[in-house]
Amino acid sequence: MKARQSALIVGGTWISHMRILKSLFSTVCGPAAMGILLALGQPAAAQQRALTWDEVKARFEAANPALKADALNVDEMHAEEITAFLRPNPQFNFGVDGTQFPPHKGGWSPLVSDQYQSTVSYLHERQHKRELRLESAVEGTRITQSQHEDLERNMIFNLRDAFVQTLQAKAVLELAKADLEYYDKIIDISRNRLRAGDIAQIDFDRIELLRVQYESEIETAIVNLRTAKIQLLQLLNERTPVDQFDVNGPFDFSDALKPLEDFRQIALDARPDLRAALQTVEQSKTNHKLAISNGSTDPTYSVWWTHNPSFNNIGVDDNTLGLGFNIPLRIFDRNQGEKKRTLIDIDRSQQLTDAARAQVFSDVDSAYEQMRSNIALLKPYKEKYRDQATRVRDTVTYAYLHGGASLMDFLNAQSDYRVVQLAYVQLIGSYLTAASQLNLAVGREVIQ
Repeated sequence: MKARQSALIVGGTWISHMRILKSLFSTVCGPAAMGILLALGQPAAAQQRALTWDEVKARFEAANPALKADALNVDEMHAEEITAFLRPNPQFNFGVDGTQFPPHKGGWSPLVSDQYQSTVSYLHERQHKRELRLESAVEGTRITQSQHEDLERNMIFNLRDAFVQTLQAKAVLELAKADLEYYDKIIDISRNRLRAGDIAQIDFDRIELLRVQYESEIETAIVNLRTAKIQLLQLLNERTPVDQFDVNGPFDFSDALKPLEDFRQIALDARPDLRAALQTVEQSKTNHKLAISNGSTDPTYSVWWTHNPSFNNIGVDDNTLGLGFNIPLRIFDRNQGEKKRTLIDIDRSQQLTDAARAQVFSDVDSAYEQMRSNIALLKPYKEKYRDQATRVRDTVTYAYLHGGASLMDFLNAQSDYRVVQLAYVQLIGSYLTAASQLNLAVGREVIQ
């Protein structure tokens, strides 16, 4: 009692201090600062709220390190476009020759006969080599961007799967708690019947002993829920305590399903891996053009200036200017290997594109069939089996409590009810997972 009074005194003192601080803060700093103080005065757990799917997805896209690292790879490819379009650097050479080292005929003038020569040269690239290099680099960036979107597509599926697992674990935990609450009422009634001599001690013991299964189911559901939250926090790269983190969303199904052909067409338009395959074909064609261009001859133009050249005999050619160009004779090396390799690569890319398109159809068809199967199973559960299981449980329970049914009938009815309700929750989870699989196969969210 004293400890409680002390706690009340401490709590009252804290409240009194908070009131004084609020009054001073409101007077000095105004209503806005007052709001901050009120927020700080609330417990940390009260400031947490359940996140929706859109909020979880936004946090994932902003914070996941693997996704952000892959996005930097796209930026690197953009930088390579600059490198691909650079012009060749001009060359500058400067030389000195003719310096007199030993004395000659009694005199030494080491610099009088020096020859100075400077040369500037530049390689001229023909047949649009720079433009083709840039085009190939731009197409490489597009491929990398599509591959990044494909990585995001797969990671979003993993995120959605963890989100669905969390919702399912929450539903299972709520179901287990509701079952235990219902069963505790049965135990209380049975205890009263035992005291009144209406049932035997052994029957009551069997009823009470079954409670351990409900407790075990609750603990298992708690572990599964915390595990699902931990996986979700890992994908979000957050360090929020598990007890302060929660998600919320619809845990139900819809029997409306578009025709298969609609999903196939959406997938052909939206799948980033298929788009990357098509872009690879275009890059292969550009690389073949570049290989042909690289087989052409690029001349090097040069101009030089000399001072006091060695052919200075008349005395009027102290400074001279020269022009020249260099043309490689491409007799043996005409880039034949790259021309053939890039031509083969075009056919290889087309074959991989056909394989990617076939994979798209396979993914969509498999996910669609899984969706259809889940809907077919869920309909009778929602329309019939759940209500039947509840009605049977309540009827047998009432009959047992009034002596009209055996203990075995009562226990079997309880077990059947739990099996049906748990199966329905698991089927909802399977449906939502199949919906995520169909979104993954299509390439964007077509089913929320």
